[in-house]
Amino acid sequence: MRLSQMLLVTLRDDPAEAEIPSHKLLIRAGYIRRIGSGIYAYLPLMLRVLNKVSKIVREEMNATGAQECLLPQIQPADLWRESGRWDTYTQAEGIMFSLIDRQNRELGLGPTHEEVITTVAKDMIRSYRQLPLHLYQLQTKFRDEIRPRFGLMRGREFIMKDGYSFHADEESLKKTYQDMDKAYRNILRRSGLQFRAVDADSGAIGGSGSQEFMVLADAGEDEILYTEDGKYAANLEKAVSLPVDGEVSPFDTYEKLETPGTETIEKLCEFLKCSPTNLVKNVLYQAVYDNGMTVLVLVNIRGDQDVNDVKLLNELTKLAGNYGAKTVLALSVPDVEEQKKWAAKSLPLGYIAPDLSDDYIASSKQVSPKFLRMVDQTAVYLTYFATGGNESGYHVVGANWGQEFTLPKLVVDVRKAQKGDRAIHDPSQTLETARGIEVGHIFQLGRKYSEAMGATYTNEQGEEVPLVMGCYGVGVSRLAQSAVEQSYDKDGIIWPVAIAPYHVVICIPNIKDAQQIEVAESLYKELNEAGIETILDDRDERAGVKFKDADLIGIPYRIVTGRSLKSGKVELVERATHKSQEILVEEVLSTLKDLIEKELT
Repeated sequence: MRLSQMLLVTLRDDPAEAEIPSHKLLIRAGYIRRIGSGIYAYLPLMLRVLNKVSKIVREEMNATGAQECLLPQIQPADLWRESGRWDTYTQAEGIMFSLIDRQNRELGLGPTHEEVITTVAKDMIRSYRQLPLHLYQLQTKFRDEIRPRFGLMRGREFIMKDGYSFHADEESLKKTYQDMDKAYRNILRRSGLQFRAVDADSGAIGGSGSQEFMVLADAGEDEILYTEDGKYAANLEKAVSLPVDGEVSPFDTYEKLETPGTETIEKLCEFLKCSPTNLVKNVLYQAVYDNGMTVLVLVNIRGDQDVNDVKLLNELTKLAGNYGAKTVLALSVPDVEEQKKWAAKSLPLGYIAPDLSDDYIASSKQVSPKFLRMVDQTAVYLTYFATGGNESGYHVVGANWGQEFTLPKLVVDVRKAQKGDRAIHDPSQTLETARGIEVGHIFQLGRKYSEAMGATYTNEQGEEVPLVMGCYGVGVSRLAQSAVEQSYDKDGIIWPVAIAPYHVVICIPNIKDAQQIEVAESLYKELNEAGIETILDDRDERAGVKFKDADLIGIPYRIVTGRSLKSGKVELVERATHKSQEILVEEVLSTLKDLIEKELT
């Protein structure tokens, strides 16, 4: 391709709407253009990158025996109601675009395709002889993000590979799950990315086993906790650990103290001259279930710990049946306005005790008349602890479970693991932290969707039993941008060779120089014919402009047909290191072949 004929407009300044380096660079380098909030056009250079990522994905998926298909983007709401996820996706998370057609039927634009693929399996899989079966697709997905940001990282329209497997039993599912673990690692390695596979929460997709694949980058939205021995890594939402040991309590007698201005843990510890590990913190949450029921949740946790909202949400979802519901639509710490809707009297905020009376809640059909009380494991064994006094400006010290306070029956692990905690698998290892961009996620779904939607098969004994399912996703457009976020410098993008739009750019410094043009044209033809993807910068621009654009666009190698032609040589510049060397014109092809093959192996 000749740059003089390509749709390429580069920018010298960062676009105002872009927040992170990769977003800025993709716009500046002419890869994408913003069409609307969270909606982008993929321009020619970007499409080449996406096609290369897609090719790698297809090759690795096909190698496992998975079969490619294409599912509808628009999906009937009835399918999602069958699985019980319509309200979750349109109300709780609110990420599904929903619409009503001219026959007054509700539809959704697919953020994911579990319901559709389960319907296909329900209609077509009859016997155990058809199993296992693995189908996948690459297509555009839609999510109505509350705050689209970071370009292709969190857009409202994106390209994704999602795959679904069907099995007769859990053993077969685990084999495919391991195959996908290997395939995803291959995809990321072949794409030239540094990554880490981590344990993860299954979220709204559901299921049991779940693993995320994180591209390591400082701008990553996810925090990863891991151990240096390489034996443990997890997303912050899922991570477990042993907290640091608590200090011996300085209190030996139960007493209620006036503690003015101590509504935070830091202020209270300073006032009482104690460690936060000597405190029981009481955090009030409000959960709204899909049947409209509001439940007030009081969580007791050690003072130096924080509640992991995802873990808490999972615990509350398990209890949904107790309230005649299926799922939690919203979980929050209620603000003053929310409290007015159910509070019978003012709460002693900042001074709540574990025995906060149920009479703070006004009886209502839509609000639970009692607090749901749970205690985190970190607070269970505390003795002579300090905690709130249920009166503004007062705390109690020297308290014990079973004496001054009743230990809640519901003991849970809802603490947020953090850097410096000890690892469960080896307490001598401490957790370290890094940031990552989630580009892949694999799930062991089990029978969640097949049971809900009646997708069964006939086993060897002639019985109708639910299919066992797995789910596997790779964000194609997200992976492409994460490569930029991981590798760039002050001059622009540094693409890995495997997914770069072109391998080589040939720059003609002076298009009025016949020799420069002749050699450039000859090399352009020779390299492309040899399978080295080459672009020719034949624009009528100054050499400095061409070099700046080449660096900005991030093509791995640059050939310059400049003054060194007088000695039969051209300049070869490596984008990643800026190292340059002069090589004979007749050695260009062999040199580039060696360099590219080395990068791809």
